[in-house]
Amino acid sequence: MATIHVDIVSAEGEIFSGEAAMVFVPAVMGELGIAPRHAPLLTNIKPGEVRVQTTDGQEQFFYVSGGAMEVQPHLVTVLADTAIRAKDLDEAAALQAKERAEEAVRNSKDAISAAQAQAELIQAAAQYKMIEKLRKPKG
Repeated sequence: MATIHVDIVSAEGEIFSGEAAMVFVPAVMGELGIAPRHAPLLTNIKPGEVRVQTTDGQEQFFYVSGGAMEVQPHLVTVLADTAIRAKDLDEAAALQAKERAEEAVRNSKDAISAAQAQAELIQAAAQYKMIEKLRKPKG
């Protein structure tokens, strides 16, 4: 089986490094599926879920708050602003952040604060959506 090496790193450090059969990343223009021997690519990523299908058939999930991704034929590097293993996400904190961001969007007085509040809302909503998705039983 062909594999591709995946590195997921953030300012806090490396969160994942290993071989994968497939990687799914939330690029700014939509979700990308990266397989071994993919054409070289450089793109920005948006807040959301990175899914790594390992060579043993398992899936690992990570939340990223945005950043960039570089793809080479045998290597995917995700450079995230923030990256967290999905199992480490805090549902209560994510919901609270989402509510705070929604309030900030409603109360923003100028375009700059509105844009900043909207960006925070997008990140918080992506985290909460990922938590809800992982909580649902597979069936």
